Amino acid sequence: MSQDKMNEGDVYSQLARHLDNLPAGFPATESGVELRILRKLFTPEEAEVALGLRMMPEPGAKIAKRLQKDSVVLESMLEEMSHKGLIFRARKGDVTLYMATQFVVGIWEYHVNDLDEELIKDVNEYVPFLMEKTWAEMETKQLRVIPVTESVSAEVSIMPYEEVETIIKSQSKIVVAPCICRKEQKLMGAGCDSPMEACFIFGVAAYYYEENGLGRAVDQDEALELMYKGLDAGLVLQPSNSQKSINICMCCGCCCQILKNIKKMPQPAAMIDSNYFSEVDSGQCVACGDCVERCPMDAIEIEDTAKVNLDRCIGCGVCIPVCDYEALHLRRKAEDLQSVPPETMVKTYMRMAKERSKL
Repeated sequence: MSQDKMNEGDVYSQLARHLDNLPAGFPATESGVELRILRKLFTPEEAEVALGLRMMPEPGAKIAKRLQKDSVVLESMLEEMSHKGLIFRARKGDVTLYMATQFVVGIWEYHVNDLDEELIKDVNEYVPFLMEKTWAEMETKQLRVIPVTESVSAEVSIMPYEEVETIIKSQSKIVVAPCICRKEQKLMGAGCDSPMEACFIFGVAAYYYEENGLGRAVDQDEALELMYKGLDAGLVLQPSNSQKSINICMCCGCCCQILKNIKKMPQPAAMIDSNYFSEVDSGQCVACGDCVERCPMDAIEIEDTAKVNLDRCIGCGVCIPVCDYEALHLRRKAEDLQSVPPETMVKTYMRMAKERSKL
């Protein structure tokens, strides 16, 4: 093997370790599939630059000084990498800031417009391993599940950060993007017919998505209209795990990389931050089975009446609107089982990093 090839291999291994040091992780596999993904996405030169970025926004000149590189040359490269979805970019007045971004949620989602069969196959091979080694092992998750609003009984209190309408109405900048999970499944001849425009991005990330052509800007009214369309299709609401949400994904159990992988686990409820569970009123239930078909976690079975397996129920509430007999209700978990999300995603990432350091 030539020295150039050896050095190229080294830089991708270093980049994999660098990404694995970020809160969401990027663990190594025996097959090396994670390195195949990086080789497809990054040139060796881009991988080397990415190694020097931190998960905090910095101006290009500061990064160049730390890496001992020409500022003009490096800033041009950082801008190009940010448009390729390899790093994150934020504009602050006349200053552009750059930072490292995680593989999921991050780099993978930023490639919604340039998927190909080889990349899709590699990512679908890798994500179950990533979920097992990082998501399942950490108490704090990147996303949480909030209930379909109409599924919550009037007597049940609901916090503003748990109500999708309140989250959307609090945003000044909204971009809607295609669901990458649904799109990649469609490209492979699988998937479902749920709405494609299903990912809402807010704030500074919305500007990144819009400028990179990853989605389109919408106002609050159109965002709510799209959201109701997704709820009619039985999609699960997964916002970022923070009180100030930076995004909301509307997910289906067949395509979503998170939902379909936790569905394979023995206790999906333990893999999701959610404060609710479904409950059956056996006196009202006629055992029609509509709720069974709607549940994304196979949490409901029909015996004499519908029965909810609380180890599998993630409290999304999508089963409740399809019950014509008012036999299903969403209940709030006991206080000691509830979780309060951190105020911001920065605090969420800090908590995740602390938990990973103890694994």
